Amino acid sequence: MNSQPALRVGLETDLLGFTQLLRRLHIPHRVTEERDAQVVWVTDPGLVDEVRNLYARYPQGDTAGEISDVRPAVTRPGLKEQLRASPVTAGVLLITLIVAAITLLGDRYEAVRWLTFLDFRLYDTYIEFYPVSYTLEQNQWWRFVSPMFLHFGVLHLAMNSLWYWELGRRIEFRQKGWMLLALTFLFSLAANLVQYWWSGPALFGGLSGVLYGLLGHCWLFQLLAPTPAYRMPKGVVIMMLAWLGICLTGAIDVLGFGAIANGAHVGGLLAGCVTGVLGGLIARTRR
Repeated sequence: MNSQPALRVGLETDLLGFTQLLRRLHIPHRVTEERDAQVVWVTDPGLVDEVRNLYARYPQGDTAGEISDVRPAVTRPGLKEQLRASPVTAGVLLITLIVAAITLLGDRYEAVRWLTFLDFRLYDTYIEFYPVSYTLEQNQWWRFVSPMFLHFGVLHLAMNSLWYWELGRRIEFRQKGWMLLALTFLFSLAANLVQYWWSGPALFGGLSGVLYGLLGHCWLFQLLAPTPAYRMPKGVVIMMLAWLGICLTGAIDVLGFGAIANGAHVGGLLAGCVTGVLGGLIARTRR
């Protein structure tokens, strides 16, 4: 079932109280911003009139507590509807899962070497990486972004996929799929370049650098131009930044949990903060 536009108001209108009312009443919805308006979408066409009637009576939300929280449960959109509403997010994750299967989660080196930042030659006891000049001479430009599809282990794949599903859908809803795709490749490029500068020739990969970019983008965009799509649960940003700080101390490596691509995390986060500021300022000026 496709989302239906239920309400369209000006960019200057504060929808915070009204969207809080919709959440309290368990009405599935999302809010997007177009050039000259904010649009409230619902997943069930039968809710369109209800949302409009609610807004006509409570444009600032139910500040007086007149509405009872008791309301028939509304079926949330299923996986099929969510995939249809987020094709770019789903597409990136599908490619990631296919790569994970082909590379056997990093164990099949003859497949892994086609997606690493630098091509390499495998010997019995070590890996010899080709220089960046070889990548440029061979016109293997995809290597600057392709490491994001590589994952080494089920936990690595599962955690990154879940976070990309959460953050990617927010950006796809708020700024369209083409913007999510552009930001994904931009953050991957920044993360991989910083990681290479950080560690030199090494085997690294994963969506985590991109995830920190998406996090930084949503975080600063929301601070400059508040939007329900980028409003995250309290503590998420603090938790992610705290995890980054712990990883930078080297404690994770010492404890034997594996090497962490700290350079990729920092590079992605910085790039995301830049795009978040730019996007937030543009959205703010339009209001």
